[in-house]
Formats: sequence, C-alpha cells, structure tokens
Amino acid sequence: MELLFRFAYPLALYVLVPLIIVLSYIRLKWTRQARYRYSLGSELKNHGLVRKHPYQKILFFLRVSVLLGLAFLIARPQLVDPQKPIEIEGINIIIALDISNSMNMPTDEQGIRSRIAVAKEEAIRFVNKRDNDAIGLVLFANDAVSRCPLTVDKKILNSILDEVEIGTLDPYGTLLSRGLVTSLNRLRSVKKGERSNIVILLTDGAPEGNDLDPEVAIKAAKQLGIKIYTVGIGNAEQLVRHPIHGLISYEIINKKLLQRIADQTGGKFFLARNPQDMRAIYDEIDKIEKVEQELPLFSYTYDIFMPFLWIIFGLFALEILLSSLIWFSI
Repeated sequence: MELLFRFAYPLALYVLVPLIIVLSYIRLKWTRQARYRYSLGSELKNHGLVRKHPYQKILFFLRVSVLLGLAFLIARPQLVDPQKPIEIEGINIIIALDISNSMNMPTDEQGIRSRIAVAKEEAIRFVNKRDNDAIGLVLFANDAVSRCPLTVDKKILNSILDEVEIGTLDPYGTLLSRGLVTSLNRLRSVKKGERSNIVILLTDGAPEGNDLDPEVAIKAAKQLGIKIYTVGIGNAEQLVRHPIHGLISYEIINKKLLQRIADQTGGKFFLARNPQDMRAIYDEIDKIEKVEQELPLFSYTYDIFMPFLWIIFGLFALEILLSSLIWFSI
C-alpha cells in the first residue's frame, strides 16, 4: 500500500515560513544586545583568557525551529491512501408523492398548511438527513412520471421538491399503482442485494381513475426485493351527510390497501394525521433503513501531527532547560 504525503493547508506554509525567515534575519542583522565594558576586560582578552560561547545562537536556533515546527503543524501534514475502502450507511430511496387535487386540502383542523406543503417540507428535511443515500422522486396523480432519478446531489433534489405543486400533472385522479410501478422501474437497475432499495409512498386517498391492479406493483416489488413504506396523509375517514341514512363515515384513505402493500413488501404502513405525525414517520423510517456497506473512496487521509508535536515540544523544553538551568548565568 503506497501512502502519499501532503499538507491539508499548504497556504499556511507559503505565508508563515517566509515570514519567520524574514523576521529571524531582521533579528540577527539589526538587533544589537547591550554590552558591558570592564577595566580588566581587554587585558584578559589579550592573554587569551576570554572565550566566546555560542549559547545565544543555539537558543535562537531552537526558538526558530519551534516556530517553523508550529507553522508545519498549522499546515496539517497528512498521509493519503488513494484506495482506502470505508464503511458507510447508505441505501437507494424513491419518494413517490401524490399530487392529486385533494393534496391541496389542509392537514388539520387549523387549516394553516396544505397536505402537499407539509409533505414537501418534511421530505426535504428527510433528504437532508440522508447524507450517503441516493434519492429520487416520482410524482403521480392522473398520471405518473419520474421527476428526478436517483441522485446524491441533495441541492438539486431539494430544489425539485420545492418546485412541486398541484397541477404539474392532471390532478383529477390518483394512479397509485402506476406511481409505484414507475418508482420500482427507477430501482430495477440496482442488483438485488447490492444495496438496499426502498420506496416511500405518500398519498391522501384511494386509487382513482384508470389505475393498474395493485398486485402488479406488489409482485414486482417482491421480485426486485424492494421494500415499500406507505404513508396515508390526513384523516383516514370523513363524515358525509346522506339524504336517507344521515351522517355516515366515508373512508378517504384505503388503509387496507396501503397496509397490504407495506406488509407484503417488508415495509410498514403509517397514518399521518398532522404535520407532527409526518415528521415522526420520517424519523422512524430514517432509523429503520440504514445499511452498512463498504465503498472505495478516492482518497482517505490520516493526520500525522502527533509525532511532530512531540518533536516541537522537545525542542521547546530543551530551550527552556538550557536558558533557565544551564546558561542562565552566562
């Protein structure tokens, strides 16, 4: 294994090393220390009884070495392994989002935000938490389209999610199964077992229009080994006044279908009655779906400052020892 040496911040060396050299030169060239004359000094010198000691130069060299060493550490020396595999937690995720007309309805009795607004906001929050995942987006209403393929570029995906609105597709219909099949089609190129694949389906109603048989999507998901997490948005039932029977309960969300899709594919069914439920659901999925895998990095770095730090500490301690205990009286 060949390791390469580099500095993380080489600019620090380009600035600090010349600065230290220039200041050291100025110190040596122009700084003059005080001199004391004694009456017998010249006589002792003539008889060869006076010797010069290089202690000042030695101490100066030690101090400059410490400063250069600190500049070296600030530049952050590293060893680089260009082919180091690391373990990360990552999966492939397709978010299948219902954008039918009913998603404009409020999420709760306060009616402050629509279902689509809450779904988008929490989807963006979820995406930002999944650093190592490839995530894509499928939209469905009276049609189904792949709006964004699998990508690790979270900025692009967030921008696309933010621009989603009712009317992008014909909103009068809910082709739930077609939306699922489109999502599965985006994941089929990934080999089974190579990386975990899931679909998060968000809808506020039951299938409507010229939709496929849900069994088609369930069968395809099982064959591909793809889990489907289903999320029903809003109240599952609504009271409707019947001219004969009075108030009757009308099921808006097909809970049985969403439960069956989740159960048969290894996922889980959730019911989000308000924004707080939606956030809790995304948080739960975030905890469940994490798969460790080993991937090669272009490079992996090791900081190696500790050996150099001990050398610098040793030089600094030596300078203090010499100036304080040995040459203090010279």
